[in-house]
Amino acid sequence: MCGIVGYIGNRQAAPILLDGLSKLEYRGYDSAGIAVYNGEKIDMVKARGRLKVLGELSHGGEILPGTVGIGHTRWATHGSPSDKNAHPHFNKDSSIVVVHNGIIENYLKLKKKLERKGYEFVSETDTEVIAHLLDYYYTGNPLQAVTKIMHRMEGSYALGIIFRDHPDEVYAVRKDSPLIVGHTDDGSIIASDVPAVLKYTRNVYFIENEEIVRLTREDMEFFTVDEEPIEKTPVKIDWDINAAEKGGYEHFMLKEMYEQPKAITDTFSPRIKNGKIVIEELGMSEEDIQSIRKIMIVACGSAYHTGVTSKYIFEDLARIPVEVDLASEFRYRNPILDAGTLVLVISQSGETADTLAALRESKKRGARVLGIVNVVGSSIAREADNVMYTWAGPEIAVATTKAYSAQLIALYLLAMKFANIRGILPDEGLSRMLEELRALPCQVEMLLNNKERIQRFANRYLAAKDIFFIGRGIDYAISLEGSLKLKEISYIHSEAYAAGELKHGTISLVEKGTLVASVLTQRELYKKMISNMEEVRTRGAFVLAVTNEGNTEVERVADYVIYIPETNKYFTNSLAIIPLQLFGYYISVGRGCDVDKPRNLAKSVTVE
Repeated sequence: MCGIVGYIGNRQAAPILLDGLSKLEYRGYDSAGIAVYNGEKIDMVKARGRLKVLGELSHGGEILPGTVGIGHTRWATHGSPSDKNAHPHFNKDSSIVVVHNGIIENYLKLKKKLERKGYEFVSETDTEVIAHLLDYYYTGNPLQAVTKIMHRMEGSYALGIIFRDHPDEVYAVRKDSPLIVGHTDDGSIIASDVPAVLKYTRNVYFIENEEIVRLTREDMEFFTVDEEPIEKTPVKIDWDINAAEKGGYEHFMLKEMYEQPKAITDTFSPRIKNGKIVIEELGMSEEDIQSIRKIMIVACGSAYHTGVTSKYIFEDLARIPVEVDLASEFRYRNPILDAGTLVLVISQSGETADTLAALRESKKRGARVLGIVNVVGSSIAREADNVMYTWAGPEIAVATTKAYSAQLIALYLLAMKFANIRGILPDEGLSRMLEELRALPCQVEMLLNNKERIQRFANRYLAAKDIFFIGRGIDYAISLEGSLKLKEISYIHSEAYAAGELKHGTISLVEKGTLVASVLTQRELYKKMISNMEEVRTRGAFVLAVTNEGNTEVERVADYVIYIPETNKYFTNSLAIIPLQLFGYYISVGRGCDVDKPRNLAKSVTVE
């Protein structure tokens, strides 16, 4: 989970590298470094801490003249954050320099082999092994050296490499870790993700597994691991460059919360035509949909929580059995898959390592795979049998908000379409649901505009040590996401529980003053939830309730109530999550935390 940038062209490289890294800092921010060829040798500056430390140390890149360079912003996997462990890494005579995203799983074996050959290591990283391994195999032909190390390394990697002996070339390599390349007006650029290149080019090439790129100022060539040339076609990126900027908001997270109405609209509106749901990219006939015997949803983090929500919806609305798996567990439980199983893999980045591995395992076992992703041309988008894009635009804050909301919409659409085709949801019922779906953006905006009330409430709990979220059915899924939002950006211990499970152990943790956030949006579960709220309130808890307008009965067992507008029972997550996002955000701000870059976390989890 690191950010890579490389440049070769006619402009000074260092400022471009720093600018590109600033757009990728959400991918890693415990150290950073850049290396630039100055006409005689490769100069390098790197530093522990945020990118601004590197910027100050290099005087904005001015102390590193040269038009060829690579840069890196790190999220540590091997070796603690430090100057020596920061990338880039040199070989023994500083003639080869490497930046790396991923994990080399057999690095210890390779390191021991290199140490026996006399190589000395100055860092604790697996990346330094790559630099020395290149040195070991390099005999004057960079491409040959690169292919040889690829045959010997196990694990995941995206690499940017400069050879001092070939100063008019930059090499980019990819295996299971994202990498893109593109032409600029005056050169060529490589990067881990689209935001780093939007300022310089809109036409990019997505590097596939085990592909190599040789970039020059004028051109780029693509090769397989066997050194065979490849022809590739560029992809045009339509993202608005301003979407990757804060636009006057204090944090990306706040900006992205306010972009949720647009993300919701952009995801559903192109897919509703003449009162029908038309998902052209689905690639499934009505017969295919009717033949589905089981759906398996595989995802991580917040995407997993959208899967939990959609399990309730698919099963109740479309009457299709659904299993929801954490991607990191899916492969290891020997799942039962067959041609009647549809596997939905959900990922904002489309590069989540565990989810990508689950996709490959599913295809190997004969299941059809539909990817739900936000990034066009990402690995999941390319490898799934079909892909359904969420049109949330670039999401920079580590804690997802608008991508989560867009994923929910995509899943609502799928469930409604499947139910309609299978004859369970008649056309008139579909029409009513579509009207309620169209109302969601305005309702979300209304809830966002109530942020001051949420902020005042959040300020009362800045010193909280433990907070619990409870709910039943879809409300349990909402609680999972509300709890995650809070813990990942505020560092307060927070847990979500199915409310009916309180009496099986969790209630022993509730004491006087403990905040319990209760979500109750499912009418058939109101009475059960009110009983659970009474249980915790009796034991001294302060009870926050998030519920539908009109459910005033909740006020007798809740100390503080947030009402959400009326909507279809299947869509309540899209509304109830908004005050919980705001609550987590304002708790984090009030505690002085770095909202967009929480400690130990990175945006795109490209390692297992």
